[in-house]
Amino acid sequence: MKELPILVLLYSAVLLSSAAPVLEPVTCSEDSRAAMARLAMFHINEHHDHGYKFKLNEIQGNKVEKADNGCNVELLLDLLETKCHVVNPQHFEDCELRRVDEREVMANCTVMMTVKNSDAKVTKYDCDTRQVKTNMEMMMICPDCPTLISLDSPEGIKSVNEGVKKFNQNTTNQRYYILQEVGRISSAYMMATGMSYFAEFALVETHCPMGSRIIPEACKPLCPDRAHHAVCSSSYSSTDGLQSVECEFYPPSNSTTLGPGEQGPGECRHRGRPSHAGGHGHHRHTHGHGHRPNASSHEHHQHAGGHGHHRNTSSHGRHPDASGRGPPPHAGGRGPPPHDAGQRQDRKVGPPFNSYHRLKPFLSCHGFRTNFDPALHPICPWPHSETNPDPKLSQS
Repeated sequence: MKELPILVLLYSAVLLSSAAPVLEPVTCSEDSRAAMARLAMFHINEHHDHGYKFKLNEIQGNKVEKADNGCNVELLLDLLETKCHVVNPQHFEDCELRRVDEREVMANCTVMMTVKNSDAKVTKYDCDTRQVKTNMEMMMICPDCPTLISLDSPEGIKSVNEGVKKFNQNTTNQRYYILQEVGRISSAYMMATGMSYFAEFALVETHCPMGSRIIPEACKPLCPDRAHHAVCSSSYSSTDGLQSVECEFYPPSNSTTLGPGEQGPGECRHRGRPSHAGGHGHHRHTHGHGHRPNASSHEHHQHAGGHGHHRNTSSHGRHPDASGRGPPPHAGGRGPPPHDAGQRQDRKVGPPFNSYHRLKPFLSCHGFRTNFDPALHPICPWPHSETNPDPKLSQS
C-alpha cells in the first residue's frame, strides 16, 4: 500500500526586521556610483511583481552626462536572483542567493536615471534575464543536478496541483488557499523513483472558510494586503506521486480592522501585491518526507529550519473539497513546453500574478513580446507599456 504523505506543522517565531532601509543621497559625482546602483535596485525590486527578488552582484559601468541643475545617468548592472519570492516581506538585500546546483539566475540591466537639484529618480530600465549556466555547462559541472523546465510543463504543473491539494487538507488553516503563481520547476531522473519534479509556488488566502462545500478553485482571493500568503516547495515522482510539501507563511501587510462601510474581502479597492517594505513574522509548514537532489547526490532528505518550532503530526486521506483541479497554471498557461528549458523563445507575456485573474491567459511583462527562458520569471522592462494587445484581457 502506498504510504500517505505525513503532515508536519512547524511554527517559527522568527521575525524579520521592521526597520526600513535608508537610501544614501545620490549625486552626480563618481563617488555616488554605489548609491546610484542601490537606488536602481530598490526601484527594480519595487516594480518586479512576479517571480523572485534580485540583488546587486556587480556594477559593470556607469556614464554620467551633465545637464541643467544635475545630470543624466546610465548604469550597467549585473544582478542575481535570490530565493525570496516577491510575496516574501524580507528585504531583498537580506535574501539568500541560489547556489550553482540550484540553477542560478542572473540579469544584465541597463538603468537610466536623472539627478536634478539633489533629487534622483529612475526613468527607465531594461534587463536580460537568463540562467548563469546553460544545461550543457551544468551537465559538465554537475550531471546529477536537476534541470529547470518550463513553468507550464504538464508534469510539473501536475505536481504543483497535487501540492496545493495537499496544502488545503491542513485543517489548521482558517481558509482555503489557491495557486497564485508557479515560481520554478526542476526535474531530474532518480533510479528509485523515475522522473522527479521539484516545484516552488506561491499561494494566496481566499474568502472561503476551511471545510466549506465550495471547491477551493472557485474561491476568490482576499485583497492582497489583507491576505495571508505562502510560498511552498514540493517534491513529486512519476511513480510514487507527491512526496513532500514545505511551506513558509507570510501574514497580511494590513492587519487593521475594517471600519463601517469599508471594502470587505474580495472587494479590493486597489489591486497589486502587498507592500513589504517592513518586516513581518512567518512560520513554516511541511508535508511529507520527500527527497530533493543536490550537487553531490540524487537523494537528499529535507529538513525544515526555523526556531521555536512546535510539531504536530497526523496523516490525511483525500479531502472532499480538495479535488486538485486548481486554476490553470499561471492563469491560463503559456503555450506548449519546449524540449529544452535553456532555449530562449519569442513568447508573449503579460499581467503580473498580483492581478489574480486566474482564468485569463498569462501574459507576463505587460504584453511585451520578449525572448526569454520559459523556465524563468524575467525582469520586465520599465516603464511598462499601457497598450493591451488583446482587448478581451481587459474584461473581468
